[in-house]
Amino acid sequence: LLCSENAAREAILALRRTALIRQAETRVPAQESCRTRNERRFGRIAVGLMAAAALGLVLAPNAVIALLTAWAVLTLVASATLKLFSFAAILRRHRQDRLQKPSRGARPQPEMTAPLPVISVMVPLFAEADIAEKLIGRLSRLDYPRELMDILIVVEETDRVTCEALQGVRLPRWLRVIQVPDGPVRTKPRALNYALNFCRGSIIGVWDAEDRPEPGQLHKVARGFHFAPPEVACLQGVLDYYNPRTNWLARAFTIEYAAWFRGTLAGAAALDLVVPLGGTTLFFRRDALEEIGAWDAWNVTEDADLGVRLTRRGYRTRMLDTVTHEEANCRLIPWVKQRSRWLKGFAMTWGVHMRDPVALWRDLGTRRFLALQVQLFASVSQYLLAPVLWSFWLLSLGLPHPMRDMLSGMLGGNAIALLFALFVASELLNIAVGLWAVRGRAHRHLLPWVPTLHLYFPLGC
Repeated sequence: LLCSENAAREAILALRRTALIRQAETRVPAQESCRTRNERRFGRIAVGLMAAAALGLVLAPNAVIALLTAWAVLTLVASATLKLFSFAAILRRHRQDRLQKPSRGARPQPEMTAPLPVISVMVPLFAEADIAEKLIGRLSRLDYPRELMDILIVVEETDRVTCEALQGVRLPRWLRVIQVPDGPVRTKPRALNYALNFCRGSIIGVWDAEDRPEPGQLHKVARGFHFAPPEVACLQGVLDYYNPRTNWLARAFTIEYAAWFRGTLAGAAALDLVVPLGGTTLFFRRDALEEIGAWDAWNVTEDADLGVRLTRRGYRTRMLDTVTHEEANCRLIPWVKQRSRWLKGFAMTWGVHMRDPVALWRDLGTRRFLALQVQLFASVSQYLLAPVLWSFWLLSLGLPHPMRDMLSGMLGGNAIALLFALFVASELLNIAVGLWAVRGRAHRHLLPWVPTLHLYFPLGC
């Protein structure tokens, strides 16, 4: 019986709609999903810890401050050490690439021996009233064969703003709209899980609504997977911003993301550690993505969690030399809300995978396990306990500090000097990574602004 693709899809949905909805919410095994978290118990633990800290500050303030200081310094040393090793690995890789770069007249790179694959890319939209035509215009610049390009616009059926905006737009044949039925959660990962059922490609990608991928990006993806070994299940592209000149916050955000993608993530991939994935310009081998259960519908940083689960299953992530541009978050309150969600997601991801630390250790190995503690738990601790470290600048001004006497008697009286040396060294390392990340022609104008990130990161606290 001949029928249209839409008719076939509607027939499937008529029979399997509820099953597909539940599958989208529960694809990840319960022991690795945030859906089984006990928020009431966590709340009691959090309140208990805050009460204990408050009581300790009253009864034994010096002991509590000393304990917090020790943990803040330990996580700072761990984070700086991992960043230093990552940066060194990036510089080595960059030097090797320059030495291996073919000279003019040398043999070109080998050609693909297999046909180009069908690539499906999901683009989640939410409350977007006027982005449809702009999105079509941006994606139309892609030079991948249209018959092999399968772009899915993913919208919630309860999002009337976006649904009505799409009704009046004539879509090209390579662009489809998938409406996600309502459910107990309305999250991006749940929508991606649901839309995954309707993807035609053997490679699955994700872009954000405002993304501007470079025209040849899908060709690079196809080539990257063709020449990569089978254990490479994910290719992570670079996210960049086209509006860094808007204000200081946009400049700092652009510098931070340049350092994140070209430094932190690239360093983790170079050291073969867990790569906490970014939320866009992600491409997966479909069979590997489905094997690990795709996205956790209940995690607010589903991308970082997915990076952990890929590594636990023996898969690897590589950075892809391709750039996607979007608009930098340049307003204070939205920036704080966004960063709060990311830090919450890092904490959730760490908590889920640390339910069974022995199993996590066995899956990752010692080196990756320790690095993951730094990547997730130590980074959240740094934002949370930053005021403890900032307080030591009072010593440089000759102002009183409860730890002055204790530090003066440690390490032969050199503890304060070593502490300040650590602060300065970590800041210099951050500046070095930032300068390296924005050294290119597009962002060279940001070089003088890199040291101002010292004033930018307190916003995360």
